[in-house]
Amino acid sequence: MNVDREVRLRLDLGYDGTDFSGWARQPERRTVQGELEGALGRILRMDPAPQLTVAGRTDAGVHARGQVAHVDLPLSRLAVADTARARQRDPETDPEDAWRAEGAHWLAALTRRLAGVLPLDVRVYAVSVAPEGFDARFSALFRRYVYRVCDAPGGTVPLRRREVLWHNRPLDVDLLNAAAERLIGEHDFAAFCRKREGATTIRELQRLDWVRGEDGIVQATVIADAFCHSMVRALVGSLLAVGEGRQPVEWPGQVLARAVRESGVHVAPAHGLTLEEVGYPVGEGLARRATATRRVRTLSP
Repeated sequence: MNVDREVRLRLDLGYDGTDFSGWARQPERRTVQGELEGALGRILRMDPAPQLTVAGRTDAGVHARGQVAHVDLPLSRLAVADTARARQRDPETDPEDAWRAEGAHWLAALTRRLAGVLPLDVRVYAVSVAPEGFDARFSALFRRYVYRVCDAPGGTVPLRRREVLWHNRPLDVDLLNAAAERLIGEHDFAAFCRKREGATTIRELQRLDWVRGEDGIVQATVIADAFCHSMVRALVGSLLAVGEGRQPVEWPGQVLARAVRESGVHVAPAHGLTLEEVGYPVGEGLARRATATRRVRTLSP
């Protein structure tokens, strides 16, 4: 048996993005990926630390309730997470046999130990064995974000100030939705994205609508198969201009059609945005979806 056979794990997690420089690891900066990988490295005694693949690389200040990542770990290292059982285990025990007998305990122990090691602004809710073909990034069918805005004259409730934007002009939800309807579908969203070399800006925007809750918070739900860098916040920024009456309902759609960044589109502040959910297919659909997603897309003529 290969004692270091790797197993792919799925991590379901959330974080308060306020004090992070985004998800992605960066030198000399505090990031969610850096904190998580560092914690895994310490717990599992791995140097270098294992590397995570994430569903959505959130920007600095953006929060997550439903983020998903995966990591590939050797069985010999995963066993280290459950220190109590590791001390009692016969060192000659076949690692595959130990995994079948104790694997659930190893995963539970890893979840508990992450809770003890990680800072309080990032939490791993669950660690599970990923199904065959699962890739946290490429297997995803959709990402669901919510942007929250308070337009009350006196401002937002102080306890929610880190996740709700205060907009000091009243918003018309009907205008917001009328403008949003014009953006739904598969388009080149270059006008709302920061270009990256070699990356496509073609995306399928599946849902974008606004509601005002009983608490008065105006909430945008945004769902797409994937998002470009800063796309959600740029869309929200353009729609807020319509909702407050500064721009006509047709304006965001016109910007989209021009497919170039426009100075009038202001990117909404990061703290109002939360990644709420990542959706995946089941069974064999995971691998098929990952293969399809890796293809660079072009718009149909």
